[in-house]
Amino acid sequence: MSDLKQTPSQTVGPYFAYGLTARQYGYRHTSIAEGAMAGEDIEGERIRVEGRVFDGDGNPVPDAMIEIWQADSQGRYAHPADGRGSNAGFTGFGRTGTGTDPKHRFIFDTIKPGAATEGEAPHLNVVVFMRGLLTHVFTRIYFGDEEAANAADPVLSSVPTDRRSTLIAARTGNTYRLDIHMQGDNETVFFDV
Repeated sequence: MSDLKQTPSQTVGPYFAYGLTARQYGYRHTSIAEGAMAGEDIEGERIRVEGRVFDGDGNPVPDAMIEIWQADSQGRYAHPADGRGSNAGFTGFGRTGTGTDPKHRFIFDTIKPGAATEGEAPHLNVVVFMRGLLTHVFTRIYFGDEEAANAADPVLSSVPTDRRSTLIAARTGNTYRLDIHMQGDNETVFFDV
């Protein structure tokens, strides 16, 4: 029997910053997930998704890392378990740090996803990493101009009515905007996965 014990958890920090969000920490190279998520050859409506991450005191977090994973415009995920066919080179994955923008925004240039299954609203799966968290948190971003689909979505419907707005991005032009609040009155709904 071993005398070794499990090591304690660490808060999520800027580990491997040179490979995850290199530009945020001043490195000259980019990571594999930075930049636009969809090239010109990918079909679908081009959109921008942006927002900021706020701490419990209402201050923008300058060093959070946001990852998104989404379906393509036809609702297909670039994953072997999604057997509906090729996504024509669209990975659906993006990563950025809030320190790459002077206003501490996360910004993703992508395509608007389609519904992955019947009855589900188009959405982005979001993972937030930041200092002070013992582990990352999961949430979703839904689109404000998808009222009927949002009303029928089983996950969004499971959220109390007065909290749903924390998951729905408002649209202006081709930009959807939603801030993520880690704590406080407008705390974003986070999910157990």
